Amino acid sequence: MMELEKLIKKKIKEKKVTIGYDKMMKLIKVSSLEMIVFANDFPEEKRKIAEHNAKLSKTKVEEYPGDCISLGLVCGKPFPVGVIAIKRSSK
Repeated sequence: MMELEKLIKKKIKEKKVTIGYDKMMKLIKVSSLEMIVFANDFPEEKRKIAEHNAKLSKTKVEEYPGDCISLGLVCGKPFPVGVIAIKRSSK
């Protein structure tokens, strides 16, 4: 858990994180994501759709062990965050 938390915080500082399902779905379709991180209480229906698209675009999927409130806190937001997308680092 701590490694995932450190990665999220590092990527937020680098401005490589996008918050939200709709934005994540747009990015995954153009295969510009390194990883998707779901809160453990993210709705199952949306999660299945996102995981399917992640598989097609060869994007790694992780589950954050906390709920959407604690994922929001890790992201430094005063609101719940169900899913974040970590963008690929441009080389």
